[in-house]
Amino acid sequence: QVQLVESGGGLVQAGGSLRLSCAASGRTFSSYAMGWFRQAPGEVREFVAAISWSAANTYYRNSVKGRFTISRDNAKNTVYLQMNSLKPEDTAVYYCAADPDVLYADYELVGLWDYWGQGTQVTVSS
Repeated sequence: QVQLVESGGGLVQAGGSLRLSCAASGRTFSSYAMGWFRQAPGEVREFVAAISWSAANTYYRNSVKGRFTISRDNAKNTVYLQMNSLKPEDTAVYYCAADPDVLYADYELVGLWDYWGQGTQVTVSS
């Protein structure tokens, strides 16, 4: 069992930056792939970024490539999402997810991730 707690959301102007954190409980964090997803009002939850258990592989949705960076610190049981050059369309609730078995090719599939945090709101003003 893994419990995830996100933090770091807030209100920022377009062009600004935020860093989200996701603290995980459980001794097996280092063996889980970790992901970030987001959901805007009235929209479906969508994939943002993911990182493999070893951090050797990262994967991003096209619209955030070059602006967002996912990283992890297995010693601290924490995964991060550094978000730069934020745009109003990045506004959403951001969720952290974890799974021990999801394959790199399936990172974008919301339904395959077993564990979810409660979400943190990110609002980007124009």
